[in-house]
Amino acid sequence: MRTPTPWQAAIIDLDGTMIDTLGDFVVALNAMLAELALPPVARGFVEYTVGKGSEHLIRRTLAEVGAPASRYDAAWAGYQQHYRRINGNEAEVYPGVVEGLRRLGEAGLPLACLTNKPGDFARELLQRKGLSGHFRHVFGGDAFAQKKPHPLPLLETCKALGVSPAQALMVGDSANDAQAARAAGCPVVLVTYGYNHGQPVREVDADAFIDRLDQLPL
Repeated sequence: MRTPTPWQAAIIDLDGTMIDTLGDFVVALNAMLAELALPPVARGFVEYTVGKGSEHLIRRTLAEVGAPASRYDAAWAGYQQHYRRINGNEAEVYPGVVEGLRRLGEAGLPLACLTNKPGDFARELLQRKGLSGHFRHVFGGDAFAQKKPHPLPLLETCKALGVSPAQALMVGDSANDAQAARAAGCPVVLVTYGYNHGQPVREVDADAFIDRLDQLPL
């Protein structure tokens, strides 16, 4: 039986919201840097930098180690190769995520995963972690002409789900997700444990904060 909810669909971020993928990023980036004879980056740097797409991450990483921007193409190719090899090996599903997705499904809400991670990597990761069956759609950072925090990905995802933005809950972990949701006209709830570019997540403009995905009020 469908449970009454204030929403008709949910759009859920991936990295830092459903799965802790920081270890994957660190391993792939440092393998890429070693291949280019460049020094490694620290885990803390990666945690502050992820969330705005692979292009942004690689450019910031090259700048962090003092490498010229001209090495971007080689870095991009190496990163893609290494990330594909280790995707999910160093990642863990956060507590409460499986239960939360199950509750959303039992409430009759169609779900979409919307991430700035490349779509192929996102779909493979969800499959490897046993989460892909919960989602009607999975859209990566390469699915649309813009990435979050631009509202376009949310607006297009709402269209795919067949709901208006006001009816679609965005669940994320950062200002990136909240800014996109506000611009698109979606309500937004943030988890407290993800990657918010080194800033306190509770200072972000959001409708609510939860410590686990299964705490969403349905």
